[in-house]
Amino acid sequence: MEGFDLSLREIKEGDIIEGKVLKITEREVFIDIGAKSEGVCPLSEFKDPNEIRKGSQVYVYVEEVEGKDGFIVLSKSKADFILAWDKIKNVYDENRTVNAKVIRKVKGGLVVDIFGVDAFLPGSHIDIKLVKNFSQWVGKEVPVKILKINKLRKNIVVSRKAAIEEEIQKKKERIEKEFKVGDIVEAEVKNITNSAVFVDVNGIDGTVPIHELSTRKIKHPSEVVSIGDKMKFKIIGIDIENLKLILSLKALLPSIWEEIEKKYPLGERVRGKVKKILDYGILVELEPEIIGFVHLSEMSWKKSIRHPSEIVKEGMYVDAIVLDIDKEKGKISLGMKQTQPDPWSYVEEKFPVGSVVRGVVKGFDNFGAFVEIEEGIEGYLHIADISWTRRFHSPTEALKIGQKLKLRVNEIDKKNRMIYLSLKHLRPNPWEEIKRRLTPSTCLKAIITEVSPRGITVEVDKGLEGFVPANHLLRKENLNEAYKVGEEINLKVMKVEPQKKRVLLSEKEYEKLMEKKELEKFIKKDEEPTRIQLGEVLKGELEKLFNIEEEKEEGESKV
Repeated sequence: MEGFDLSLREIKEGDIIEGKVLKITEREVFIDIGAKSEGVCPLSEFKDPNEIRKGSQVYVYVEEVEGKDGFIVLSKSKADFILAWDKIKNVYDENRTVNAKVIRKVKGGLVVDIFGVDAFLPGSHIDIKLVKNFSQWVGKEVPVKILKINKLRKNIVVSRKAAIEEEIQKKKERIEKEFKVGDIVEAEVKNITNSAVFVDVNGIDGTVPIHELSTRKIKHPSEVVSIGDKMKFKIIGIDIENLKLILSLKALLPSIWEEIEKKYPLGERVRGKVKKILDYGILVELEPEIIGFVHLSEMSWKKSIRHPSEIVKEGMYVDAIVLDIDKEKGKISLGMKQTQPDPWSYVEEKFPVGSVVRGVVKGFDNFGAFVEIEEGIEGYLHIADISWTRRFHSPTEALKIGQKLKLRVNEIDKKNRMIYLSLKHLRPNPWEEIKRRLTPSTCLKAIITEVSPRGITVEVDKGLEGFVPANHLLRKENLNEAYKVGEEINLKVMKVEPQKKRVLLSEKEYEKLMEKKELEKFIKKDEEPTRIQLGEVLKGELEKLFNIEEEKEEGESKV
């Protein structure tokens, strides 16, 4: 490059010459380049006009020797481009990352300064995620990679996104090469939140969850560490996608859990204090920092226990058996019921199938009742096994909590710890006799007990239901208006249905039967059917239903 010289010299177009700023106007900068005439350069070609002062030294490019008004036409931007080109070309060829300063926002992206030359940073290359507000980047210095150059057009395109992606890849490769789970690393605490500590491991981010800071329970990480602390941690996980290490301080501390299996061997009987009651179990403190858990299902041999508070209270001491130990998770599983003999070990001998037992109703589900036969031994009475002849939509129609019952053992399911019970099997099945008495030719009177769109339900005799389908009724209008509960109607037996616990009847068939002339040989004109009396047939069944009511009343009086 030619040095600045006060003597006059020969210049030609295309020269790059160092000159001295003589004067600055609103639009132009006048520069002495040692020629006969002064040179003039647009002020707009200076990136920061405030930094240009009279006497400043600048390099300029000679565009025209004889310009308008006799001045030499100069260009600062072309000189900058030519002088910086070699540097830009080297960076591009070597695929290096350089820092660039964001100058201004333009359509579709940003203009940045690289080695004093304008370059274009497309909006899609500002970040690895979508950027909507370009203005926030103006004035910032960012790392970029040069994507494309064109010397003739003075066109340079750069990407911050490519620089970030390269840095991410380098970090991934470094993490995979330098770190592995189990390594001990030194790190500096950079930030603390309620749930974790964030550290720097020689340029790699690390996270220490709060539960990995101490063997004891802490409320906040600041109880253990402070910002700026330099300490050692153990790598317990590597999150390669998020470029961070998962660290533990607790793993380097002496752990009371290391000797836990020796102190609390499986099957050992222990005693502890109930610290907390949950919906599904309780937490039991065996010693400071050693908490065992008793699941609801392990608290009692009784199946009717619905909540731990039915058995224990916070603060009370309980005995339990060690069932399982998980050192990694710091958990001890305990069982309280195991401290008592298992009543199911002798259930088949004590309550054989066919035997009669006594029990107390403890609870219901939609289809039956849970009956406690003795502590820890529970039976189930299905609604279908309450009565031979009467149908129940819910077990609460026949039974109540606390009611005492005498029942027959129908089945024992030892695997699922359930005895299936029956009330109706305490007496003979009356349906064979009912079928013999109520043949398809039988006519009878019955009282309506229920009216529905499907038909009407009637009481054939106490404890025995009959059903008349809608298409077997004479009155065709709205059934609820045509038939009333308590009304007595004449019917003919169609079929006896033991499975449905009812007798199928027909009003139409009765009328047809009455219309036949052949009947005149057997009945008088004014003769009508009467109420059926099945008292002897249903005596056992009715007595049992009556006994249920009596036992219910006794149970209620004792509550």
